Amino acid sequence: MSLTLANFNYALPPELIAQAPLPDRSASRLLAVNGGQLADRGFTDLTELLAPGDLLVMNDTRVLHARLFGIKDSGGRVEVLVERLPGGQEMLAQVRASKPPRPGSTIRLEDVFEVQVMAREGEFYRLRVNDETPIMQLLEHHGRLPLPPYIDRAAQDADESRYQTVFAKEQGSVAAPTAGLHFDVALLAALSARGCALATVTLHVGAGTFQPVRIQNLSAHRMHRERYWLPQETVDAIAAAKSRGSRVVAVGTTTLRTLESAALQGELQACAGETDLFILPGFNFRVVDALITNFHLPESTLLMLVSAFAGPGNIRSAYAHAIAHGYRFFSYGDAMFINRLEPVVAPGATQGSCTSEAGAGS
Repeated sequence: MSLTLANFNYALPPELIAQAPLPDRSASRLLAVNGGQLADRGFTDLTELLAPGDLLVMNDTRVLHARLFGIKDSGGRVEVLVERLPGGQEMLAQVRASKPPRPGSTIRLEDVFEVQVMAREGEFYRLRVNDETPIMQLLEHHGRLPLPPYIDRAAQDADESRYQTVFAKEQGSVAAPTAGLHFDVALLAALSARGCALATVTLHVGAGTFQPVRIQNLSAHRMHRERYWLPQETVDAIAAAKSRGSRVVAVGTTTLRTLESAALQGELQACAGETDLFILPGFNFRVVDALITNFHLPESTLLMLVSAFAGPGNIRSAYAHAIAHGYRFFSYGDAMFINRLEPVVAPGATQGSCTSEAGAGS
């Protein structure tokens, strides 16, 4: 029986959607999922759930001030959410307005600089900045932190640090890799003292991560593309972990997608590229052995990914347990630690691209 969108729906009480982080990063709850077995833990219990020699791989992307407000040359108000910076003075962005902006028109953003609407590309617009100031500088000085749409408040000063991981380094995301938000410096030090190894990848999360799946036939869904980099030192660390029989633990679905995208063509190699990898139950995981992740939206591609990793029935049981026991959901919510279900035969994924690492960086 083929899976449809309806197979990944669930009812979530609105009061379980976390609207703010806990006072302490690592104070979140952690639901450990091992096949059909569930255990209620705390996030700091990772020092017990991980064994000496296990390798934690984290996404070191940093969230941009990607939300801007402005006025069209016709006088209408707009909200711009930058999706990515393709190069030069251009940006690809979502534009919300009462009437769609016309190609050739201009928008004044934050009453500071103007952009010209070049063209519409699917759900996004290509915009060109009419200013010589580098785009990254304009965003950081005049943009706003883009909290997810299910957080119904404006970003506050505390979000400037709490919606970034403590290991955030490479600027380029419009959403945080939220599984990493639970780690603080003390927990990372404790895991290192435990004998766990640490490594990083970079995947710049796009605004498309919040786009809903709109078709029941999941095999026809096409993922948005996201840029990633996999450095040689991380490839070497993974090879070393595998050789000693230790687990590769992905911190977040973005890290998992990076590693599995880079391994699609066979042996894992350092590379830079873009991925549109869509993971459904039946996918053959080649790299990741365990996953740390938050709870995901109903009918989302990320819920499909964790269902592939743990088994759809196990995830349904885990989410029902989490709801019944008052776990906090989504970006500022609680987390799961999932050991991978034994792989099955038929891969359910679309191909991502991977190019040479030469010139990689952000």
